[in-house]
Amino acid sequence: MPTHRPNTPTATESLDIYCIAIGGTGMAPLACLLQELGHRVRGSDRPLYPPMSDLLAAAGIEPAVGFSVENLDPRPDLVVVGNAVPRQNPEAVAVEERGWERISMPQALGRFLLEDRRALVAAGTHGKTTTSSMAAWTWRQLGADPGFLIGGVPVDLGQSFSLGGGDRFVIEGDEYNAAYFDRGPKFLHYRAETLIVTSVEHDHVDLYATPADLRAAFAQVIAQLPAHGHLIACGDSADVRQLAAAAPCAVTLYGLAEDNHVRAEPGAPGDVRAHFVDRDGRRWPIELQVPGHHNLSNALAVWAAACAEGFDPAAAAAALGSFRGVLRRLQELGTARGITVVDDFAHHPTAVAASLQGLRDRYPGRRLVTLFEPRSLTAGREFFQRAYVDAFAGADRVLLAPIFYAERLAAEERLETTRLAKDLAEIGVPLAVASDLDDLAERALGEAREGDVLVCMSSGSFGGLPHRLLRELS
Repeated sequence: MPTHRPNTPTATESLDIYCIAIGGTGMAPLACLLQELGHRVRGSDRPLYPPMSDLLAAAGIEPAVGFSVENLDPRPDLVVVGNAVPRQNPEAVAVEERGWERISMPQALGRFLLEDRRALVAAGTHGKTTTSSMAAWTWRQLGADPGFLIGGVPVDLGQSFSLGGGDRFVIEGDEYNAAYFDRGPKFLHYRAETLIVTSVEHDHVDLYATPADLRAAFAQVIAQLPAHGHLIACGDSADVRQLAAAAPCAVTLYGLAEDNHVRAEPGAPGDVRAHFVDRDGRRWPIELQVPGHHNLSNALAVWAAACAEGFDPAAAAAALGSFRGVLRRLQELGTARGITVVDDFAHHPTAVAASLQGLRDRYPGRRLVTLFEPRSLTAGREFFQRAYVDAFAGADRVLLAPIFYAERLAAEERLETTRLAKDLAEIGVPLAVASDLDDLAERALGEAREGDVLVCMSSGSFGGLPHRLLRELS
């Protein structure tokens, strides 16, 4: 196998950088940031659609459509390979055969954007997009100018990335692998100075065969923290507490339980007013615009990090109170004929349960109809069979889309939808399985009645279903 050229280019040189699969949700923002740094950025992907096509066009980047060796001419100084790129990709094969330097997306982020920045990384099975968005928004509201790269679009920030001008860089720390040649989790490349860990629950079973394998990845990123760093860890999770005990730096445990260093005191059900309580027992009022105890906990983590940074606790709470959420995270799209449509990213049973609890608080007394797509390789597995029963217990009606990757899962590995319907019926939650997304839409529109909340949950595009429902209701 050819020897790869040493990593000689530095962040200060102007380089010709080629991105394979440039249209990914992480790659496209990275390409824009690299262009903003003064590099020439080009790349390729399958046909792209908004918002990624618009994002790249606004930066003046025109990707080649399709993967071909010819796209690599002239020879780039550096090739960045997205984690969705298989080893057999013709461009990836050519780069390897020619011995050109290639790095993964998180390696590029570390090299070009984090060398002289203090990284605040939000990691965890759940909540990392919202938590990193809250942090970027809060730092900006407090007068800092953080850079950030987030896996979603915060409503008020308007985009998922910014170069920023301050010394802080906020990153969503994904535990998924970096590339086919860089199989470790992405967050190991980010050199966190401040690390928020929201949760550690078994997920991505295609990469982490056992819960212990996933915990080992989080143990690695915690062990990387410098002695002067800070771990903000959710003390409501026994697994997170256990991992935090080995941290080589200061630790703040946060959560709703009283034995945390800082804690949140929620208001009554449906009341957005709450309090944060610091280490000295002082109480700070907070009124969030995003629902659910999970978001209150996420906000508390960011508040704890901001206070540790030296920001005024009251000002930090006020900044968090002005945060209006992230697109596709319990996002209310609109109401027509008295029926409200909500778009949500939840796909893990714990996230589904948390979202439904948040919706109960936001829409008390209304019927919650959950349209769920088992989109990821993990979401469609029998592994979560029992957990989905507990998660959907918070719904009034469930409409289930086909398992997206059913053909990639053996029969014994797949979620048994008939058994899921039977188990939910026993606790009074009817579930119907749709044959396709058209059938799902017809069922939802046919059954919907005034006062309903239709919440669409998928970790993918869901075929544009949430917006389609609202259009047809209108």
